[in-house]
Amino acid sequence: MAARRPGRVSVLLPTYNERDNLPLVVWLLVRTFRDSGIDFEIIIIDDGSPDGTQEVAQQLEKIYGSDKILLRPRARKLGLGTAYIHGMKYATGNFIVIMDADLSHHPKFIPEFIRKQQEGNFDIVSGTRYKGNGGVYGWDLKRKLISRGANFLTQVLLRPGASDLTGSFRLYRKEVLEKLMEKCVSKGYVFQMEMIVRARQLGFTVGEVPISFVDRVYGESKLGGNEIVSFLKGLLTLFATT
Repeated sequence: MAARRPGRVSVLLPTYNERDNLPLVVWLLVRTFRDSGIDFEIIIIDDGSPDGTQEVAQQLEKIYGSDKILLRPRARKLGLGTAYIHGMKYATGNFIVIMDADLSHHPKFIPEFIRKQQEGNFDIVSGTRYKGNGGVYGWDLKRKLISRGANFLTQVLLRPGASDLTGSFRLYRKEVLEKLMEKCVSKGYVFQMEMIVRARQLGFTVGEVPISFVDRVYGESKLGGNEIVSFLKGLLTLFATT
């Protein structure tokens, strides 16, 4: 059964050095929404990329219209969590989609998120790499082990009621995301994890849709040693405080 139209969907798209990926992910988003008959806006939150990402975003505004593509930059890298908070100031949709801009998340799953939300009236729909026919493609064994290990630790320590706590492809009711942002204190990659944990605390419902996660084609991964250390610190903090 086709999904009912959900009203407007706002996509929050944080970027840093995504000049090569941004035109394609925006094109895929626009095509997906138009083919599905869904009203949308794409909010690009760029953290002062030195590679010309903002200039590309400005061209995309001209191509698709400033009512559909909104560039809302910041002066420098301030963390993923605060990027979403910044983008939310400009979002006018009933639902908010958060996703990566590096083509790891294919927009084709967004209509499935919407159908899932409508089927169960969920507050949040999260893409999962670890359930059903979900999976990860393009990672080497080391990266897969790190991801699996991180997800295992979160399941054991936090018992979140979701199979993929570290994923970053989700759909939220706008008012739910606003309430969660008021509670969350994390600023980096731990932000995604904390959002689901806080959602459980506040009694919000979470549905899941299996997704295919594909490693980036252009550019370098933002995941490094500092991010791993921050993740572990954040995990222990959540374990101690939730």
